[in-house]
Amino acid sequence: MTFNVTDLRSHFPSLATGVAHFDAPGGTQTPRAVGEAIARTLTGPLSNLGGEGIRSEVNAEDAIAAFRAAYSDLLGVPEDGIVYGRSATQLNYDFSRTLAKKWQPGDEVVVSRLDHDANVRPWVQAAEAVGAEVRWIDFDPATAEVTWESVEAAIGPRTRLVAITAASNLLGTKPPVRAIADAAHAVGALVHVDAVHYAAHNLVDVPALGADLLVCSPYKFLGPHCAVLTASPQLLETLTPDKLVPSSDAVPERFEFGTLPFEILAGATAAVDFLAQIAPGDALSRRERLRASFHALEEHEMRLRKRLEEGLAGFGDAVVVHSRAADRTPTMFLTLRGRRTWDAYEFLATKDVLAPAGSFYAYEAYHRLNLDDPDGLRLGLAPYVDDDDVSRFLAGLAAFLAS
Repeated sequence: MTFNVTDLRSHFPSLATGVAHFDAPGGTQTPRAVGEAIARTLTGPLSNLGGEGIRSEVNAEDAIAAFRAAYSDLLGVPEDGIVYGRSATQLNYDFSRTLAKKWQPGDEVVVSRLDHDANVRPWVQAAEAVGAEVRWIDFDPATAEVTWESVEAAIGPRTRLVAITAASNLLGTKPPVRAIADAAHAVGALVHVDAVHYAAHNLVDVPALGADLLVCSPYKFLGPHCAVLTASPQLLETLTPDKLVPSSDAVPERFEFGTLPFEILAGATAAVDFLAQIAPGDALSRRERLRASFHALEEHEMRLRKRLEEGLAGFGDAVVVHSRAADRTPTMFLTLRGRRTWDAYEFLATKDVLAPAGSFYAYEAYHRLNLDDPDGLRLGLAPYVDDDDVSRFLAGLAAFLAS
């Protein structure tokens, strides 16, 4: 199944600026339908939740229900296992503190040097607060692959939780999440998967990944700024967060603090519906339409990634690509020999090409690479990136290297 990228781009008002966007791992551009859903819900009528059936109250309830249904379909989980959050960082902090109530000195928590710091520091700090020990899953900087020896060394009888990314936001590496989850479950540990980067490029299947808890962020796949956590309702029932006394104790509401932003929920729902309409084929269910669309998107993005890789190879040893894992997303992290990537970022911006430089909150991964350049250039593809964008980036980088 293929799709027409020119038609797709027409749904994104921001692309009229002419900027070639390679900044998708930090947040994608947003289609018109998502903005319209936000505006439509916000202008209502809209009220806080109530029990009298007034239209404005019903609209709020409908926004919540539609949100849970949409992310149930996107992630392949029950609707009552969907928790709204302001960000993945916020959700990880909330759940790390809640889970840590059951940890004690001598317990072990496993984190990964491949991860965004949002899936590292909350767990490390929660472990430290209760006297639990922290163990590390490592990766090989030469290959950007997780080393299985470090997995075996990190997970043991005292492991209570393993936090692992489904795809590195810096390098694109997809570690063997299911194998890691199986090793964790064999010793009775929970597995928390950060799918923030992964969900932008692959249809998430929570049971297939073996995740007990999983987070993703709609603004990485065409939606508004918010996040989603999913876990089985049975697991959520065992967790007791700190919350206000009058607030609901029902699952999943007990983990959603304060009044929800109903308009953001509507925008996040619209993003799922937009994805499902990209290349749906003859599928009837939204889940199957999403599967077909993600398949088409993956083919499109991987073809463009190959073009980028071939183009970068043409620069010889002037460009060092650190994204080398066999299985990875269409995200590439590179440095330039003898040149600062921050200078390249600024130069490309003058050509209306946005390819950001930095370490992108992947604190452990960046330091594990032991780079001389204080920054690196990250190229991230999205559904709306086309061949002209790729050509403009390669031409812009060539001009920078020649300057």
